[in-house]
Amino acid sequence: VGLGLAELLAPAGLARLIGIPNNARSRLILRGLGLRELTSGVGLLVRPESARWLWSRVLGDAMDLALLADGFTFKRARQGRLLAASAAVASVTAIDTYNAARQTRNSSLSKWAAPFHVQKTITVYREPHVVYEFWRDFANLPRFMAHLESVEATNGVSTWRAKGPLGSSISWQAEVVLDRPGQAIGWRSVEGSTRVPNRGVVRFANAPGGRGTEVQVELKYEPPGGALGATFAKLFGEEPSQQIASDLRRLKQVLETGEVLNSDASIHRGPHPARPAERILQSTKGSRA
Repeated sequence: VGLGLAELLAPAGLARLIGIPNNARSRLILRGLGLRELTSGVGLLVRPESARWLWSRVLGDAMDLALLADGFTFKRARQGRLLAASAAVASVTAIDTYNAARQTRNSSLSKWAAPFHVQKTITVYREPHVVYEFWRDFANLPRFMAHLESVEATNGVSTWRAKGPLGSSISWQAEVVLDRPGQAIGWRSVEGSTRVPNRGVVRFANAPGGRGTEVQVELKYEPPGGALGATFAKLFGEEPSQQIASDLRRLKQVLETGEVLNSDASIHRGPHPARPAERILQSTKGSRA
């Protein structure tokens, strides 16, 4: 900001200081550079976390170096002062470039490492208090959460065991931080109990038109490897957003029909004719008999 004001208010003195001729052309150029410096300076003061304003300074520094190099072609240029000014601007350029690169890297890392926010909603044709009570009994959760093996609650802390990659099993602990009967249940993982810290809330509300309950699950989690890790998990169908959507569909089936309904493809292995499974056919024959 100070350099910009000097270039705007005293271009003649600055021209003599850096060793270029003090004429109308040089003063006009210096005022233009001053406006640029003032704009970028104010931009950095207003948004110090923005890498764009830092990169604008780097571009401006490059422009200054090009103009100083052109100054050596002037007959009345003072070579010593031009060299000193060029060295000073080159040093400032190096500092600005380093800071711009660092800010860009930090911004990128913050973006990739930030917790992920997932929100899914489904309508279940049952009353809110029924859905709430079913969910609040954590032992019911493995009935519709496919990746869960068991959930055991003791003294306000629940221990969750889930299927891990390559047939492994993982576990963590969670605590209830919000419990409004018939309305909401909130939880968070116990610090140090998992490599994937998570917290969330499930809400139960009357669906419009008396169509049962709107179940909304909101989850925030920090996957190992940040966004890159979450991307790979999503490719393999293990990313929480995919899991929650599937789990909610199974919850709807359990509460409305009493069981999870399997598709034809999940019953048979490999290519097969479109007909009921053998166990279903046998059951049907037995009932007829």
